[in-house]
Amino acid sequence: MSRNDAARILHGRFLRGIVLFFLGEFVAALGLFKQCHGLQAYRQSFSGLVTEDPYSVMLGYLAATLAYLGYFDQGRSRANEGMLEARRLQHAHTLEFNLLFTCWVALVANSPRDALRCAEEMIDLANEHGFLLWLASGTYSRGALSTAIGHPSDGVTLLMQAISQFRATGAVVNTPLMLAHLADAHGRLGRLSEGLSRLTEAGKIIEATDERQDEALVYRLQGDLLNAAGDQAAAERSYRRALAVADRQNAKGLELRAATSLARLWCDQGRRTEARDLLAPIYGWFTEGFDTPVLQDAKALLDQLA
Repeated sequence: MSRNDAARILHGRFLRGIVLFFLGEFVAALGLFKQCHGLQAYRQSFSGLVTEDPYSVMLGYLAATLAYLGYFDQGRSRANEGMLEARRLQHAHTLEFNLLFTCWVALVANSPRDALRCAEEMIDLANEHGFLLWLASGTYSRGALSTAIGHPSDGVTLLMQAISQFRATGAVVNTPLMLAHLADAHGRLGRLSEGLSRLTEAGKIIEATDERQDEALVYRLQGDLLNAAGDQAAAERSYRRALAVADRQNAKGLELRAATSLARLWCDQGRRTEARDLLAPIYGWFTEGFDTPVLQDAKALLDQLA
């Protein structure tokens, strides 16, 4: 096999892994990304053919995939590794990718403060180089992270700006994720109908494009808003849909958050045994990431239920 053939095979696996990631087929994507570490040896083969370093970006996708699968420590480690590679290469476009993945991992783990500076760096770098798509991605990341740390008003402003910027480029990918975080920000401000409307929009895009990596997130947030509106029966149905999607995708990071929300609803209804029986085995699956708010919230609720 020639050097170029080997490089193309590795790059093909990497690209297929990206497709599987966005389809929500995280286990299959993980398997392919793990086969792509050899990309590091073929950097010169891709010079002039792609606009980013495939190896560094692969580490970012690997990081996000691990986070969705519930391996938060490994995800953060791979995100840091990708960031170091990007900074070593001093390649702006590659660095933008890895800054985004660091934010992505932090949002899945619900550790927003760890990544806010990365979102700000994305915006600064995009303005410096005229990267319109990365400016939208950085603005989105800053808006989602701002919402998560308790500034939903800023979040709404930034997320609406980001979605407008993003759509102006003609891009569609990641729009459901952006709309989900916009819905979350509206919900935190008490604008429940507006938030639900954005989630409906996200759901339509998911069905049209099959971009399903954040489908469980959409249903969980729908449950949160319906619960806040006082419709507990509808909220439970949404939480169950989130759990079913996350279970099918082996997305333990999303499954735990959905289970925590449903268990909290059942606890409020006095269904404490059901809540504990739901949450305990999902929490018990985890072997790392116990310093993340996702696991800490679940553990605090389990202690309350005990």
